[in-house]
Amino acid sequence: MSEYQLMVTRELIAQHFLTVPNPGEEGDIHSHRFTIEIEFEGTTLNEYGYIIDIDLVNGALDEIEQRYTDALLNELPEFEGLNPSIENFARILSERMSHAISEWTGDSLTVRVWEDEMAWASHSRSISE
Repeated sequence: MSEYQLMVTRELIAQHFLTVPNPGEEGDIHSHRFTIEIEFEGTTLNEYGYIIDIDLVNGALDEIEQRYTDALLNELPEFEGLNPSIENFARILSERMSHAISEWTGDSLTVRVWEDEMAWASHSRSISE
């Protein structure tokens, strides 16, 4: 287990509709105020005493926010052929964050996507992936 954790949170509003059989109301286009939590884990701190520079994380989150705010997730190339579930959204955001912070040398990152106050999904990845 890692010694240090840092989490940064951002909210954005996006739309989607589920593409599963019999989705009920979730099959209609609807919006969510998603809460995105990005958690970093590592066993060491850098020379400044950071697990990761929060400004670097916020820059990556700015790009994520610009890409997904007010977007219909179903229409984005990264969701092609996928049900735009919060599980898939968490994995896609994890991949984007991993690329954005490619110089980071921590252990792992976890992206948690809250659809509302009661439901979330997460995706974790080793930084070596």
